[in-house]
Amino acid sequence: MCVGCLSRMRPRYKRLVDNIFPSVPQDGLVKNNMEKLTFYALSSPEKLDRIGEYLFQKASRDISRKRNEFVMIAMEAMDQLLVACHAQTLNLFVESYLRIVQKLLESSEPSLQILATQSFVRFSNIEEDTPSYHRRYDFFVSKFSSMCHNNNPNLVTMEMIRMAGIKGIQGVIRKTVSDDLVENIWEPVHMDKIVPSLLFNMHTMKSKTDIVVESGISEEVNDKTDSFSLAESCLRELIGRASFGHVKSVIRPVLKHLDAHHMWVPNVFATQCFRILMFSIQSQYSYAVVETLMTHLDENGNASPKIRTSIADVLSKIIAIAANESVGPTVLEIINSLLTNLRTSVTRRPPSNTGLSESDGENEYREALIHALGEFAAHLPDYQKIEIMMFIMSKVPQFKSSNNPNDLHVQRMCLKSLLMVSTKYSSVQMNATFPQSFLDLLLKTLTASEDEIRFIVLRILHTLLDRHNNASKLSKATVNITKSEINLEKCSRSDTIFIRKHAQDIYVSIYESLEMTNNTVENVEAVYTTLALICIELLSEETVLDFIRLILSIQELAITNAVLSTQQKFHLHGLVISIMLLVAIVTDLHPLKDYVEKVIEQRKLLSATHLLPELSVHNEVKSSSLLPAGVLIEEPELTEALKASGIDITTETGPVLAHRRSWVENTNMSMKGSFTDLSNLDLDSVNSTPAMQRRFSPNEDLSFEAMKRSLLDNPVVRVEQNTRQTQLCDMFRNTSFQDLVAISTASKDEESLHSKITDVFNKVDISNKLSAVETTNQPIPIYETLFPELFAF
Repeated sequence: MCVGCLSRMRPRYKRLVDNIFPSVPQDGLVKNNMEKLTFYALSSPEKLDRIGEYLFQKASRDISRKRNEFVMIAMEAMDQLLVACHAQTLNLFVESYLRIVQKLLESSEPSLQILATQSFVRFSNIEEDTPSYHRRYDFFVSKFSSMCHNNNPNLVTMEMIRMAGIKGIQGVIRKTVSDDLVENIWEPVHMDKIVPSLLFNMHTMKSKTDIVVESGISEEVNDKTDSFSLAESCLRELIGRASFGHVKSVIRPVLKHLDAHHMWVPNVFATQCFRILMFSIQSQYSYAVVETLMTHLDENGNASPKIRTSIADVLSKIIAIAANESVGPTVLEIINSLLTNLRTSVTRRPPSNTGLSESDGENEYREALIHALGEFAAHLPDYQKIEIMMFIMSKVPQFKSSNNPNDLHVQRMCLKSLLMVSTKYSSVQMNATFPQSFLDLLLKTLTASEDEIRFIVLRILHTLLDRHNNASKLSKATVNITKSEINLEKCSRSDTIFIRKHAQDIYVSIYESLEMTNNTVENVEAVYTTLALICIELLSEETVLDFIRLILSIQELAITNAVLSTQQKFHLHGLVISIMLLVAIVTDLHPLKDYVEKVIEQRKLLSATHLLPELSVHNEVKSSSLLPAGVLIEEPELTEALKASGIDITTETGPVLAHRRSWVENTNMSMKGSFTDLSNLDLDSVNSTPAMQRRFSPNEDLSFEAMKRSLLDNPVVRVEQNTRQTQLCDMFRNTSFQDLVAISTASKDEESLHSKITDVFNKVDISNKLSAVETTNQPIPIYETLFPELFAF
């Protein structure tokens, strides 16, 4: 039988497949015959699987015979059939197609591997009408991943194979992510190959200028991007397609790769990777990346400080991206995790008795955590910043003294974290900035025994009080400031209510902090800045008198305190005169300003410049026991200046400072009555202050008639009361200090504890005797006589 007769006896699909191959491979695919084959496949879709199988057999023979040109023609035919046919039987054809691609990938020739990859990428972009139940891509994942690590001596060939591997991985991702019935690409067995392959190409980037341009292939490489950019694009697509449950499947291989290849120090590449992840992931899942990285930080608790610092630094650079999407418990969970790591780091401090110094790496690690906390808070809304500050403050150990250095260090680190958050907050209204619980804890910490802790608390107050950027101008006490240098705004009604409500607690805490014997110049200057900001932001005519009382009490502290050093007393005098001048400038009290300037000139004339700022160590002055006349702020002159300024000192504008503890607790003298009053009615305010007890005058009439007269508003009684109060005020103003001490000491001796106890016991004995006598002589009550049955036992 002739050959032509035999060829006509073959199935039609085989004849159509044979006709697409030219006699000379350089002529390429026969397009007319390819159109006939495509029309036949569309007309008879049940033949697709046979067409695919026959093409696979022909391509396999050509591969084994090294006839690469015919292999390329077969792949081109396969590609056209895939694009043209969307029948339900396409799945069987795809199986044959994937077998051809696998054959090409198993070949050792780079050109065939690249050809297979290009064909697979085109296939990955085809949307199939029917899902596949049995198709597997594990071979392609492994093969494409190995291609990403190709080390061919020819740089051009190496680059092309690596890029082909990356494109193949990208094709597998596109083909599997959208089809739930195929193999789960998010399994660790696949992610542990895909992610490290992409990271390897991102880290070992080769510049185009370093690639040797050879033959015609290199021109194709130059027309495309490099392996680094392609790997980055693939990683972005991978994390962008991840759902919430699959985010950690991508992040864990990244962390393992960075750990295994020691890429945390330096952390430039690690930072780059996580920024790519954060900007590519779905925004609502971004906090999951932060959570995974923080968990990794916890797992590396025993790693070197440099590694932990680098991880924390990466965290600080990406945490702000997640802040916008973090709400509710997530925010506090992140903050709590950062604080927990801080506290854990503190426990690594060497014991003080060993003589070992703390490593710089551990300090850098803590600073990186604090910086991360600040970056996270900076991108949250203000109401959440307040919640964070309150949460951090609740974690600060509350104690005034402790022998445990770890406790102090925890307190210090927590307050530094709070300071970092406060710098990101913009105050509007003080009652919103300082909730009651937050303010109470802050003021309580202000009286801590450690000077550094007090200094941090004062800096926190600076950042929260300063709404007009005046803190930098008021960092040091000075008497050379002018109103034009300060940004002023009239105090609002809500702020006035706030300071009237909380002035007592704030002022007393500041006063107590100044009593500490370990205060440095920096502490006093920080107190000056705090008082100056209160003056600028919160003072008005209604609240200025309370503030002036605080200033005078500080001056009294500098005069009477027996435990403060001479230099510390000089610092307090400089603080007093600076703040008093600022009050006069801010409130436009010109007579007060003139008086304060007069005191300043007097100090200069009488060589008392050590009582003026700049605050520094005054070695030329050895004692502060003798102060020249006129160098202190005197109450009579101050009162006249206030009256001349239009301040009504006869009307009580607010409660005086309550003595939560003795104003001069370190002296042996009781300072009863020494707290200065500026008005004749200041004594009445004691009645309205819960923390103080009023001592009634011995001559004061407390009978029923006296009360009745006071209710009827008898003018004679009121005049008598005013006269007694005036006499008492004049006594404290005009009597010398030694006489007042003698009077106070004498009264204390007369009312000794022993005499009081004796009187109490005598009264108890007499009362018992009287009660016994009265009991024996007392008649039977009438109700027991009339109704004896009710009282029978």
